[in-house]
Amino acid sequence: MTSEILEPRRRPSQERSHVKFDHLLQVSRDLLTEVGFEKFTCEEVAHRAGLPIGTLYQFFANKYVIVCEIDRVHAVAVREEVASLAAQIPSLDWLDLLDRLLEHLVTLWRTDPSRRAVWHAVQSTPATRATAAVTERELAAEVLVHVTYSMLNFSIRDGQEHEEAVIELKRLLASYLLAAESTT
Repeated sequence: MTSEILEPRRRPSQERSHVKFDHLLQVSRDLLTEVGFEKFTCEEVAHRAGLPIGTLYQFFANKYVIVCEIDRVHAVAVREEVASLAAQIPSLDWLDLLDRLLEHLVTLWRTDPSRRAVWHAVQSTPATRATAAVTERELAAEVLVHVTYSMLNFSIRDGQEHEEAVIELKRLLASYLLAAESTT
């Protein structure tokens, strides 16, 4: 059984609608970070955004669609970095490129607490996981991104040593890529 991919009901076409859409996403990101996914509601997003609930529902069917859209927005920064690094290929020093990509992901994860909250939220249902998987695939580095996010989540919970986890993450992914390279 294939899960439904969660998309906004409509995407804005006019500037005024873009402003509302982006504002709803920013308020959602802030609220999600503050209260967590269980207490995150569309009603509270609309209230904090100072917009009628109907405006929110014009764009988003429910909170699951909102977090999937935030996940897509988060992927933009990762896509831009991947494109920047891809412009340097072919390169014999792909381990350096991998290191730079991972440092970029680590910096995003550390500096934006909503990334962790969104990552947890998109793990909540089969439809949100399927939608997040599509977003990851669009990055053309699905395994790297998924493993990185999982390890970064591990590295900042329960008092783990973040720096040691990042070093281990780099070792893990370099080994993965070396093994993949030797089988091609």
